[in-house]
Amino acid sequence: MARGFHLGRIAGIDVYLDWSLAIIFTLVTVSLGAGGFPAWHPDWGMLTIWATAIAAAVLFLASVLTHEMSHALVGRMHGIEVPQITLFVFGGMAQMREEPHSWRPELWMAIAGPVTSLVLGGAFIALGMLLSAPPPLEGEDPQEFFAALGPVATLLFWLGPINVILGLFNLVPGFPLDGGRVLRAVLWGATGDLVRATRWASNAGRAFAWLLIGTGFAMALGVTVPIFGTGLAGGLWLALIGWFLNNAAVMSYRQLMLRESLADVPVSRLMQRAVRTVGPGVSVQSLVDDYVLRAEQRAFPVVEHDRMLGLVCLRDVYKLPRDEWAATTVERIMTPADAVAHVAPGDSGADAMNELSRRQVNQLPVVEGGRVAGMLRREDVLRWLSLYGDSRFRNARA
Repeated sequence: MARGFHLGRIAGIDVYLDWSLAIIFTLVTVSLGAGGFPAWHPDWGMLTIWATAIAAAVLFLASVLTHEMSHALVGRMHGIEVPQITLFVFGGMAQMREEPHSWRPELWMAIAGPVTSLVLGGAFIALGMLLSAPPPLEGEDPQEFFAALGPVATLLFWLGPINVILGLFNLVPGFPLDGGRVLRAVLWGATGDLVRATRWASNAGRAFAWLLIGTGFAMALGVTVPIFGTGLAGGLWLALIGWFLNNAAVMSYRQLMLRESLADVPVSRLMQRAVRTVGPGVSVQSLVDDYVLRAEQRAFPVVEHDRMLGLVCLRDVYKLPRDEWAATTVERIMTPADAVAHVAPGDSGADAMNELSRRQVNQLPVVEGGRVAGMLRREDVLRWLSLYGDSRFRNARA
């Protein structure tokens, strides 16, 4: 399950709002409500100021969602499935079910987001111009121009530059930013080597991240940086963005190496075959005493007549009051089989790891013909990789 709030489905894509999004929403609202809008409009009342600030924060998040939706829809046109989009504190993420199989789909999918943001920015500025008086001429006071703007025009003139900045920032050629994916696609097309292209694009992303970190610390120490200015809060925020990008660049490269190492490895070679199962009529008390406390498993397939009926784990037990354990059967608290994610023995290890990550679980039952063949655990996959995996994967972890 994804963290956060499920906003809904747009064009068949699940949209989630991560709880960390409250941070950026609060920052935008407070910075505009307490600083930006009062400076532009000293004659506005508090209700107008804060209502406009909240609207700006909502529309900014809608702009980020539009940016991510463009990735997803262009990806779909090129056969790349994007089942989910998550918005979080640093922006958004269109979560692909699998990586593109060639460089051209990646190129078009990656460039769609920045182009969308730039188009949005230009459209907002143009609409703002239509709703306002002519801009001040050279020598005239721009403050009077902004003070005369209404709430809608003010929103448009704020959203326009913000979207332009968002588009330009994402065009920076550092993986995993959109510009870094464009760079990877170009390098991939030029060299025919996805791994090498990813390594180069990832290194470019790390270099840009460390530039942000260094710039942020310089600002925090009082150095005035062109465009960014100076200040402790702004410097620390810039350094935090750099730290996030550096980690994302490293993890993106590691994930590729993991997929490359597991692409031709079947689940049957990775799974645990000795799996304890439990019957549907066993009491929850017996499940805890005779299974959970006596085995290393954290999830137990519920089996009857060699058919898997469901899966029960500690999380299910915790939902039930302890005084009801003895009188409640496993069947009543298990997750039914048709709602349980599973893999088959012949599935690719790379696909299985993608499923583990997508579901945010540590184990999956391995099912063949309705029968439990084993259990695939994340730690078993990592153990196999440490012993048999591609040396490039081990180097990527170092």
